[in-house]
Amino acid sequence: MVEMLESVEDLEERLSRPGDADAAAVVGLGGELLILGVGGKMGPSLAGLARRAAEKAGVSLRIRAVARFSDLEVRRQLESAGIETISCDLLEPGALEALPDSPNVIFMAARKFGTTGEAHLTWAMNTYLPGRVAERFRHSRIVAFSTGNVYPLRQIADGGATEETSTAPVGEYAQSALGRERMFEYGASKWGTRVAILRLNYAVEMRYGVLVDIGRAVFENRPVDIRMGYVNVIWQGDANSMCLRAFAHCASPPCVLNITGPETLRVRELAAEFGRLFGIVPQFSGEEAGAALLNDAAKSQGLWGKPTVEISRVIEWTANWISRGGRVLNKPTHFEVQDGKF
Repeated sequence: MVEMLESVEDLEERLSRPGDADAAAVVGLGGELLILGVGGKMGPSLAGLARRAAEKAGVSLRIRAVARFSDLEVRRQLESAGIETISCDLLEPGALEALPDSPNVIFMAARKFGTTGEAHLTWAMNTYLPGRVAERFRHSRIVAFSTGNVYPLRQIADGGATEETSTAPVGEYAQSALGRERMFEYGASKWGTRVAILRLNYAVEMRYGVLVDIGRAVFENRPVDIRMGYVNVIWQGDANSMCLRAFAHCASPPCVLNITGPETLRVRELAAEFGRLFGIVPQFSGEEAGAALLNDAAKSQGLWGKPTVEISRVIEWTANWISRGGRVLNKPTHFEVQDGKF
């Protein structure tokens, strides 16, 4: 019988369900984990996965989660799972210094949308803050989330960018994201800090992501924009798992890993599949460009294997969620943008 996710509780349980590899990963954390910027789309389920993985492994793990917590429900959810929360604005003077030391740090704080018009704040979050974090936690292992946007658009026939592909970020968001990486590289060079940088695109689940954007457009009889004609995606639960397992690969210079699914997916075909599941003929707008933002995650999959949840299953889950009127975050990814302006 095909497992379906019928509620937010079902979804959260599935996103944070640990496997044997997750349990083994948290054993290597030595009992402490600090997550900076936990309040975003991925943070709560990642913290939940770490907690449940520790329980599965039978080890003690103190997890501290830091964010501004503008959504008090997120804070309540974390605390009910036995995760300590610390409310602060990481950009405020003295905020980083007041945080506890930790041998293991996940850096998730970032800004993308709203860059056009307030680029200074994006640069502060994505470059200035990582430089300060690299100094404050120079004796820790740091796993830092980055983005595939640091790569140039790729010709479809050439396949996705590998970690050896020269960076060529388009637009200020992508440039500031590369700045984030450079700041952690600086910390590794100056203090020998062990770092893993995860170039992720795109994590998906039922409440947000590329598949939600496409599926909702089809369901609501809106045209699907196909200017960015191809994408890579990965189930968020698998991305969470790879983050925990990345601590074992922290190094100086930093270990850089692409994180995404193994398939190059055509947007037109994704829309057609949603249309089949909904019984709706999809509409389209724009023209497919000859290039797209694509990653090749063969290196990380060589370390950990392919994602455990196939995208065909995620599409089924997403279609069921949308057709049932499941809660969505109403935060479009703007995956179709090619000029880097967010």
